[in-house]
Amino acid sequence: MKPAPFDYVAPTSVEEACALLAEAGGGATILAGGQTLMPLLALRMSQPFILVDVNRIAALQGVTRGDGATRIGPIMRQNDIIADPTLSRLLPGLVTATHHVGHHQTRNRGTIGGSLAFGEPAAELPATAVALGAIIELRSTRGIRRIAADAFYLGPYATAMEPDELVTAIHFPDWPPDTLIAFREVSRRPGDFALVGLIGAVVVDQGRIARASMAWFGMGPTPIKARQAEAAMIGQATAGLDVRGIAELAIADTDPFSDHHATRDYRLTVGRRIFAGTLAQTLDLRAAA
Repeated sequence: MKPAPFDYVAPTSVEEACALLAEAGGGATILAGGQTLMPLLALRMSQPFILVDVNRIAALQGVTRGDGATRIGPIMRQNDIIADPTLSRLLPGLVTATHHVGHHQTRNRGTIGGSLAFGEPAAELPATAVALGAIIELRSTRGIRRIAADAFYLGPYATAMEPDELVTAIHFPDWPPDTLIAFREVSRRPGDFALVGLIGAVVVDQGRIARASMAWFGMGPTPIKARQAEAAMIGQATAGLDVRGIAELAIADTDPFSDHHATRDYRLTVGRRIFAGTLAQTLDLRAAA
């Protein structure tokens, strides 16, 4: 099929883009990487009146530092995230997760802001933003809002973003240099959306877990924080840690579903196993899982 007719505009400033979104009254769609949008347009599952291409806005690009956080421009390509030395040093969890997003060809165009704004429940980057405590910055003609990633996702493909808002930055707070990164996903083929996925960060101080943040993807209608497991881990000695018991707590926070890819029971079983195994591996607890 061919897309329905629409107007195309390519603003060169955030202010201009926000004005266009406000004028459209909900009838505009933002084009960043287009890896999801282009097929939706072709199938007429998305029929905007105006397509707002934000790729010429310099303020939406690049990586900067400040106030104890790393700011990433939303139109940064996924392959550029992987290649960026600053992000490899400061946000290894983000780089690891991005390696698993789609394929090399789609990562050449796909953007971090587009993935976060789309909110695919089984995607790596929304869960990574939740796990690492990212703040999503939104802007409209009404002003600027900052929303924590774990409050940004409301349901499948539903976010707290209003139709007239534009993602202008993603702020990732600093984690200690020795933070341990936990990542695991199970998918049918490389590049497919995860059937079950897990990403987290753990800080160990003098043999005890001082800080932990874990998030699931593919295990419910949104990225899901493993809050009970996080709380149970804090203060625990890594030696002798009951990773299976903590995995049970982590599973209790999920709400997986059955579809033509996998059943709910499959996701629960696999999730339980990969949480225990990945946590043990991350903490170097051989044979603990």
